[in-house]
Amino acid sequence: MFDSLSSRLDGIAKRLRGKGRLTEADVDDVMREIRTALLEADVNVHVVRAVTNRIREHAIGATRSKALDPGQQVIKAVHDELIRILGGETLAITYAAKPPTVVLMAGLQGSGKTTNSAKLAAWFTAQGRHPLLVGADLQRPAAVEQLRTLGAQIDVPVWSEPNDPVRVATDGVDEARRLGRDVVIVDTAGRLSIDAEMMDQVRRISEGISPDYTFLVIDAMTGQDAVQTASAFHDTLAIDGVIMSKLDGDARGGAALSVKEVIGRPIAFASTGERVDAFEQFHPDRMAGRILGMGDMLTLIEQAEQAFEADQAEQAAARLMDGQFTFDDFLEQMQALKKMGPLSGVLSMMPGVPKELKNADISDDSLKPVEAIIRSMTAEERRQPALINGSRRSRIATGSGTSVAEVNRLVKQFSEMQKMMKKMGGGMGGGRRNRKARRGQGGDPFGGLGGGDTAGLEELLGGGQNPLGGRGNPLDGGGLPPQFR
Repeated sequence: MFDSLSSRLDGIAKRLRGKGRLTEADVDDVMREIRTALLEADVNVHVVRAVTNRIREHAIGATRSKALDPGQQVIKAVHDELIRILGGETLAITYAAKPPTVVLMAGLQGSGKTTNSAKLAAWFTAQGRHPLLVGADLQRPAAVEQLRTLGAQIDVPVWSEPNDPVRVATDGVDEARRLGRDVVIVDTAGRLSIDAEMMDQVRRISEGISPDYTFLVIDAMTGQDAVQTASAFHDTLAIDGVIMSKLDGDARGGAALSVKEVIGRPIAFASTGERVDAFEQFHPDRMAGRILGMGDMLTLIEQAEQAFEADQAEQAAARLMDGQFTFDDFLEQMQALKKMGPLSGVLSMMPGVPKELKNADISDDSLKPVEAIIRSMTAEERRQPALINGSRRSRIATGSGTSVAEVNRLVKQFSEMQKMMKKMGGGMGGGRRNRKARRGQGGDPFGGLGGGDTAGLEELLGGGQNPLGGRGNPLDGGGLPPQFR
């Protein structure tokens, strides 16, 4: 998502950087490129016109000001405008004074409404709430059964009965009160297209349960059709926010960039994968940063804090900086890293990552050879890689189904990483106390990068080299961070 737009805007930014002054002719050229980039991203034409007009006002102001770098001011204007059209501020969820907080889910069939109902329930559970899922989609065969299956996966109860959908919804809210559940999520029926019967049913359900929040689930892959769907639903229901599904897909991003401007309601949540936990609150400022290649360290750190145990991260960091980091530590960190989602998604949130790396096919499967090699080592070999001589390398290669050359590369790169990290640790003062100070407060395994401290990232990323060597093999990677090579 947004790859094409991000690439276009990155090119514009590079041309603007370093320009001492901008003329109005320069601004005209930039506006044409931005307009083309947004239209190619399938952004609504009325939104494109409004956005470019606002950016142009800022850009003209920059050319007339005494600013030292008007090019940067234009990029800032683009960044601010992206935040604005993506919703401005993150939607803050407030809970009903008298539980339960009632959430109504609406959307077309195939938009991912039932799946996202379960994902939202899992999100509420992570916030310390106790949700109940109500299956009021009696139109689609097996919809309730699908909801029950998903509910079992996340340990959230599901309530439904073969009755009128409006009655099911209202009785479901009563059931939540009886069970002491403080959030109830009502999954309603969808259709392949908007029709009067569908809209009347969801309107009557809304009137019956008086939801605190009404979320519309739209498929990001449907482009401008998604915006038209949002407009139609908003004419019938008081939509509070949009849940954008399939935001990890290959769509150009027009729906996400258009919906707030068209219906005046923000994107509340984003579904970024098939897993139940691939679901997050939508942060317009963070997404704008990703689009402009600035990364998203805050989300990255939040995901890391969930995946890495703070004490384990501290111990691993201590061993890493002392040059005592072992293959066992490396394997442990790989397993934790997988919990953060696809590696390509993790890398996309790092500022300064080369475009080749972001677009590379880096998946859990591509890391399996590395994992197989490490698991084929003995415990002693993992602790002391220097023991791995020629005969041991042949045995490891045979046991892991890889080649001796691949084993050689991994051992060599791991040894170089140990030396570099030991040198960095010594140069930074070493010692547990200094490491804690560098990490900042709390258990941030990334050492406080959330505050924008990214000075060392470009060095670790290999100065823009292609880490995959054109083959998609992580064992070739000169440009990956050493801990990922």
